[in-house]
Amino acid sequence: MSATFATATKKLPAGFLWGFATAAFQIEGSTSTGGRGKSIWDDFSRMPGKTQDGKNGDVATDSYRLWREDVELLSQYGVKAYRFSISWSRIIPLGGRADPVNPEGIKFYSDLIDELLGRGIVPFVICFEAFGDRVKHWLTINEPWVIAIHGYGRGIFAPGRSSDRTRCAEGNSATEPWIADCMASVGHSLILAHANAAKLYRESYKPKQKGQIGITLNGDWEMPYDNSPENAEAPQRALDFAIGWYADPIYLGHYPSYMKTVLGDRLPTFTSEELALVRGSSDFYGMNTYTTNLARAGGNDEFQGNVEYTFTRPDGTQLGTQAQSAWLQDYPEGLRALLNYVWKKYKMPIYITENGFSIKNENDMPLEQALVDTDRVNYFRGTTKNLLAAINEDGVDVRSYFPWSFLDNFEWAEGYLTRFGVTYVDYETQKRYPKASAKFLIEVLSLLQSITKY
Repeated sequence: MSATFATATKKLPAGFLWGFATAAFQIEGSTSTGGRGKSIWDDFSRMPGKTQDGKNGDVATDSYRLWREDVELLSQYGVKAYRFSISWSRIIPLGGRADPVNPEGIKFYSDLIDELLGRGIVPFVICFEAFGDRVKHWLTINEPWVIAIHGYGRGIFAPGRSSDRTRCAEGNSATEPWIADCMASVGHSLILAHANAAKLYRESYKPKQKGQIGITLNGDWEMPYDNSPENAEAPQRALDFAIGWYADPIYLGHYPSYMKTVLGDRLPTFTSEELALVRGSSDFYGMNTYTTNLARAGGNDEFQGNVEYTFTRPDGTQLGTQAQSAWLQDYPEGLRALLNYVWKKYKMPIYITENGFSIKNENDMPLEQALVDTDRVNYFRGTTKNLLAAINEDGVDVRSYFPWSFLDNFEWAEGYLTRFGVTYVDYETQKRYPKASAKFLIEVLSLLQSITKY
């Protein structure tokens, strides 16, 4: 396998960051320990019906207590970087801008960062000023589309606001994600929040700390359902709402024209001062991507640009292997296509900050079977091949690859029923077991390190 892989994929660029990704609430647990305050997910995940298995993040993978063990495992895996997030509930427990900083929270993340650096692992972190002497790669916001649409449109993520009264007693899915004069014009506010954070970092910290700051956007590749004229524009319309909503203002200085057509005066406008702040506010393009959709014109789902998504081709066959997550199938060629699209449109270096696969019914498998995660190995075999083809054959400037996830963990509304980890977690004992996918990625990384100058 190694010789064939090396011949087909060539090498990584110098300084490429290869590692794994996690997120604070999904792994830390210890929600009432170390001076931590509440996050919106604490109460939301404890409400009946909000997670598929009725469980919450109170324990998760217990990584607040087991972080040294986790760093040891990362070191054994031989990774170059680790992407994680900082829980603001640990840093500023009361949540206000002028509220006191929690020294226990600062110490926890400071110790984690020092341990990573001591083992030669680069930290890639959601932003906070206290660690900038050691952290040089910062993210302001992760997946703003998910925050706005799942949190304030569909109501399936915290805080759970929606027009669906079976989910929430208040909320308006038609206005809150977008509208300019609505208190919860979430998407527009997130863009401005990101831009202000980037401005603060660049003016007050970057001159001394010499780091980079950017935003990470979720978004998957879209292909036309068939060759019919009515479906020709569906992929771009879907991409405008999934990616362009945030990427176009930040990198190009305007909202997509199709969004303006669909939403009309519900879509906010930027003042000249805001536009100057927003455009160019990210030093790179952070990419979370998992799958490819077949896009078909029609439907009334504004969140998808009035485009229907499907994995079923016109002849009835499936695009790829079905995951546990209903929204995910394996189609690795889509990653290469998306990388080319983003690179050509926005002309910014790309950091892939999440990419992964959940295996159908994995949580119900005996340990021995779950560790042989062949579908996930096949997924990563395809994505790494296409990643390297995009770099070496297409000239796309890609600077990191962080598979999701280092550990099985709390997968938001899917609870613990869905496993994305390359490391199996026994939630009863919190013992970690490397899966075949971890061993595959370790082998690939080792091979690439042998032919790449870091």
